Amino acid sequence: MCIGIPMQVTALEPGFAWVDGRGENRRVRTSLIEHCAPGQWLLVFLDDARELISAERATEVNATLDLLMSALGHRGPGTLLDEPGFSLPSGMDVQTIQQMTQS
Repeated sequence: MCIGIPMQVTALEPGFAWVDGRGENRRVRTSLIEHCAPGQWLLVFLDDARELISAERATEVNATLDLLMSALGHRGPGTLLDEPGFSLPSGMDVQTIQQMTQS
């Protein structure tokens, strides 16, 4: 499975863009999009910019990735959520699970 990462363009060179996102800076190919400019957001898959996206869409995707990382118990750069808002059964004690299943 491949997950697109929102990254903001910081600089351009022929056929490539330097982008920042989720705590990293990298150089990505831009051959699959028509053009981009510094400040714009790209959806990046495996070092290829696949789509030009709005800042609002970048925020939505980042929030979704933060929720996924939180649910998996990971914390890192770019995390928007302090608490996932739920507990996975693997993180609960036996008594809590039994109470939930009896309801």
